[in-house]
Amino acid sequence: MNSFTSLMDGFGTALTPVNLLWAAVGVLLGTAIGVLPGIGPAMAVALLLPVTYGLEPTGAFIMFAGIYYGAMFGGSTTSILLNTPGESAAVVAAMEGNPMAKSGRGAQALAAAAIGHFVGGTIGTILLVTLAPKVADLAVDIGAPDYFAIMVLAFIAVTSVLGSSRIRGLASLLIGLTLGLVGLDQMTGQQRLTFGSLQLADGIDVVIVAVGLFAIGEALWVAAYLRRTSGQAIPVGRPWLGKQDVKRTWKSWLRGPLIGFPFGAIPAGGAEIPTFLSYVTEKRLSKHKDEWGKGAIEGVAGPESASSASAAGTLVSMLTLGLPTTAVAAVMLAAFQQYGIQPGPLLFERESELVWGLIASLFVGMVLLLALNLPLAPVWAKLLRIPRPYLYAGILFFAAVGAYAVGGEAFDLVILLVIGLIGFGMRRYGLPVLPAVIGVILGPNAEQQLRRALQISDGSVRGLVDTPFSVSVYALIALILLWPLLRKPARGPLNPRRTVRE
Repeated sequence: MNSFTSLMDGFGTALTPVNLLWAAVGVLLGTAIGVLPGIGPAMAVALLLPVTYGLEPTGAFIMFAGIYYGAMFGGSTTSILLNTPGESAAVVAAMEGNPMAKSGRGAQALAAAAIGHFVGGTIGTILLVTLAPKVADLAVDIGAPDYFAIMVLAFIAVTSVLGSSRIRGLASLLIGLTLGLVGLDQMTGQQRLTFGSLQLADGIDVVIVAVGLFAIGEALWVAAYLRRTSGQAIPVGRPWLGKQDVKRTWKSWLRGPLIGFPFGAIPAGGAEIPTFLSYVTEKRLSKHKDEWGKGAIEGVAGPESASSASAAGTLVSMLTLGLPTTAVAAVMLAAFQQYGIQPGPLLFERESELVWGLIASLFVGMVLLLALNLPLAPVWAKLLRIPRPYLYAGILFFAAVGAYAVGGEAFDLVILLVIGLIGFGMRRYGLPVLPAVIGVILGPNAEQQLRRALQISDGSVRGLVDTPFSVSVYALIALILLWPLLRKPARGPLNPRRTVRE
């Protein structure tokens, strides 16, 4: 009851006209910025930090929360409509959302994503209010072997379900892991794959990799193979979901937070892993397996719900422990320190009005996000009516702006073009792009957790499986790898005339 009373007080703070205005401004700015390829919520919050110097802390963080959720939805918008994620957490939305858009169901995909964000964010925030201390304790108890096992699970899951074969998925993952190695070794300081270039010493930012592989690669692909096709407008459907769509998606919306919230609270890659695992789960449970890869609406609803719930989970560790688990949380932690506030166990006592006002504003932000973006779904879907030369010229422009804004170095544009050529080659030879992006995001962290686990165990491999949690995760990995073999006897003998193309 104490938490409920504090939450009601928080609504009193969040629903004041001024704070309500900041929440609406945050949602609109976040959505607009998230739509731009390469400019995600972390960059948006960082760019707006100086602007908030004159604001009260409560109003500033309410606006930051709106930017966070709005940018996540904006990122999924470009993923669905243009196959160009605005940020890395929106990568999975392109897998089924973009085929839906190309088949004239872009508005339905956007509606499923918007409702998924609302449901996932609402459930995630409820869990934030009720389970924050327990999830924080779990995050403290998880060690390096457990983190490494989780990341291996993400690697295996993505290479097993995407692409025309596991070999292609593994090849894509290796490309991503290689790009993730570029820079200085975090433990020894040795240069790796920098070729003597000081500009590569800090590594390649994941934003540049994601934008290069998706936006530049897609633009080059269109220029090479679709330049002579007519740019006819793709029909746009109504922005509301039919009964059949709701019947297929409501379970996905509810399953997403169960995957997204726990992963958001631990430093294991932010929203990338849960969106992926939600995609895998929905594909396994789907009764319409023939639609996957062609526009299955469950592949949009589940991951987007998980993504929004993970954002609420991110705030658990940041508020209760001062532990940022994502780039956005790290920027928001810097904002707290800017106001002389130190997140931690005593934050709820010392800054009760700010914390509960922030949590209450998450509920308000979810309602605003749905109210503003669901009616705008057909407006966003009309992006597909833009003539192809203008559309992809705009994508290239905003992709270059986003890449340049990461570090302010012209050299980043060269890296962007090189990675775009790699993305073009991957499309040419049928390699899925998503495993490469996941490899870049999680590869350095996986390496660091692996080396920490081995150091703790004095180099013994047994140190990787010395906790019940890690053993359980590896058992799940074994099940994923062996599942196709276990299903073959149940299917009966294969057709001898059938050939399998690699």
